[in-house]
Formats: sequence, structure tokens, C-alpha cells
Amino acid sequence: MDYLQIKKASPLHGEIKISGAKNASLPLIAMAILAQNSVEIKNLPNVADIKTLLKLLSNLGAKCSSTWAENNNVTTIDTSSLTQTKATYDIVRTMRASILVLGPILARFGHCEVSLPGGCAIGQRPVDLHLKALEQMGAVINIEAGYIHALAPNGLKGCDIIFDKITVTGTANIVMAAALADGITTITNAAREPEVVQLCEILNASGVQIDGIATAVLKIHGTNGRLLHIEPFSIIPDRIEAGTYLCAAAITRSELTLTDVNAGHLGAVISKLQEMGSKFTITDNTITIHPSEVIKPVKIVTQEYPAFPTDMQAQFLALATQADGTSIIEERLFENRFMHVSELQRMGANISLNGHVATINGGTKLSGTDVMATDLRASSALVLAALVADGITDVHRIYHLDRGYDSLEQKLQNVGADIKRLKE
Repeated sequence: MDYLQIKKASPLHGEIKISGAKNASLPLIAMAILAQNSVEIKNLPNVADIKTLLKLLSNLGAKCSSTWAENNNVTTIDTSSLTQTKATYDIVRTMRASILVLGPILARFGHCEVSLPGGCAIGQRPVDLHLKALEQMGAVINIEAGYIHALAPNGLKGCDIIFDKITVTGTANIVMAAALADGITTITNAAREPEVVQLCEILNASGVQIDGIATAVLKIHGTNGRLLHIEPFSIIPDRIEAGTYLCAAAITRSELTLTDVNAGHLGAVISKLQEMGSKFTITDNTITIHPSEVIKPVKIVTQEYPAFPTDMQAQFLALATQADGTSIIEERLFENRFMHVSELQRMGANISLNGHVATINGGTKLSGTDVMATDLRASSALVLAALVADGITDVHRIYHLDRGYDSLEQKLQNVGADIKRLKE
């Protein structure tokens, strides 16, 4: 098993190219199930979650081929040969986003079996909202022996769906199901994340009229079973990866430039970094962060987009350990997403937890030690802390990190970090 060994960094300097967004890529890979043609996707990140979902599609009978090359990642997915409609436990258990195949398979074939999903241990993320919406569209759904059995022999029907709470994967799943449905489906309280927006934009360009893109109310005009012709497209930049490297610059008090990035997707993150003292120079596709010697404390509440993202909570918590004062971070989306706190405390961080609120007393000196990653974003928080900790930090269980960060150690090495991947 691999681990990362990190020594305290001198100020970082240079440029980091941002990869394609993992969270945009996953629904867009699943979307290929709706296509009549071979779909070409550019700028997929070279991370474990992407390869897991491509393997799942291959097991269903699709033909997937990928070229992983610097600045030129291209994947082609041909689902014309897709015959299997059962997504088995051995793959789905490793990644919750596998549930994204449920909507498109059911819409295309009228039946499917999908294992109940697994994934990160950051809290309960039930799929009941997905299933309730599909039942409203006419599907008959039963759960037996850990599998979702869905049947819609007469196809899915457009209807009005109101999500009780905002769900990103739920919105994506139902948008894809509605794309081939008979009639108009209206989703109220839809997620507005850039990753959902890109899915809607590509479906809209492929013959599925979608009104209200980037709003909380989506109206999808189904094709009544007609498969789509999807032109080649490129994945949007990963806003969470970008935010992580901005925090790396802030915590090490370094000036860094991010390239191939969309600052418009990072409004809440940039705003909080500005509150903490950083300044920015922004162009159409670059962000340069000019950090402050004094990191100011901050108050953060995680909420759905466009508010502060839960996927940046751990990184800002690490940054807050070096702030001049007390920071408060409230986690409103997941009940078990402070598991990195105990590992940061092992490094010397002064953090107290009260339910879903963390209080971070900043200005503490961190010391390198052995720490263990517990989920994807917790992994990056430990890396950030290690960059300013005295001595050597070994970050274990980085398979979590590999699920969502493309070439993290190489990118940090390129800007001067002392970080290397070793075998246990």
C-alpha cells in the first residue's frame, strides 16, 4: 500500500495545471449510456473513481478506450454493444457515484438491477430521493438482497418532481432518466452545481431541450426513448482541486498560479480566502493567489452551491490551524465529516468539536507524525497540514486521495514541495 512522505515546505512557487473535474466526469460517463453514437470525452482526470466507473460500463458490455497523456486525456465510450443491465456489488460498493447508472440504464432498457452503493465513510447519503423520483416517473422499484430492482416496461413518463432536499447525484440521475422519458419532467429544488450544469448543457446540445439550466427548477423535455447523438466535449476544470491548491498556497504563505481553471466556480472559496487575508489576480483561465503573512481567522458554514462547498471544509480546517485567532466551521451537509480532526490533533492542532461545529484555535505549531486518511478530502487536509509541520509526516491510506486527485504529489513537487510516494 502506498503512502506519502512530506517534509515541511519552503514557500511554494510556480504554476499548477488544474485537471478535469471528477464530479463532473462521473455523470457524463454515465450519460454515454443514452447515446446512439460513440462518445468522445476530453480532459477526464486520471483518478481511481473514473477508472472504476469505466470498468463498470465495460462490465455492462460497453467498449471503453482511454489515452492518458499529459494535456491530452481522451476517452471514447461506445454503448451500442451494452447488453447487461445489472451493476454488481463488487464495483458499486467501492464508489457511491456508481448509482448514476441507475437512471440512464432504466430509461434506455426499461429494467435494471443496481447494487446499493458504498463509497466514502463521511455519513449517510441514502438514495431514497432517487428511487422516489423514479417511482413518480412510473418505475416499479423493489430492494432485494442489497440490489435495487427497477422496472419500467412501458418506459418512464414525465412528471413533476420536488426534491425534499438538494441532491447532486439525485438531480443528475433524474435528469438523465428524464432525457429519454415520454413527456416533460420538472425538477424543483434541483442542484445548481457546475457539474450538474455541464451535464444539462451537453444533454441540451444533444437534442434534449432543458429549460432553467443553472437554476433550482429544471424542465426536461424527454425524447420518448430516442437515443441521443452526443458530440465530443471536454470536462470542466475541477473546482475542488483548484481550491485545495489555493489553500496549499495560503497555508505555506506562497504565491501560486493555477492554470486551466474557472474562477467563476470558486466564488465562495475565493471569498473566504480573501477574508483570511489572501489577494488574487484573476484572468479568464488563471488564478494567482498572493497570500498574506498573517492568516486571519474565519467563520464557515457548508451549504449547497453556490454557498461554501462541503468538499472544501477539511482543507480550510487545516488552514485555520495556522490562523491568528479562533475559527468556527459548521458542517451542515454530512454528519460524519470531521474524522480528519483527530488526525490533525495528533499533529498538534488545537481543535474542539461540538456536534457539527468545529472550533479551531489557530497559531498552533504542527509536528510531523504518522496520520491516516479517512476519506478523499480529509486526505488533502492532512497533506496541507504536513506542508507546514515540523519534521516528517507520513500520510497513510492514500487510496482515498487517489480517488479524486490527479497526480497530486507530482503537481506539488513541481512547485517546490518535498513530497514523495513510498510503499508501506
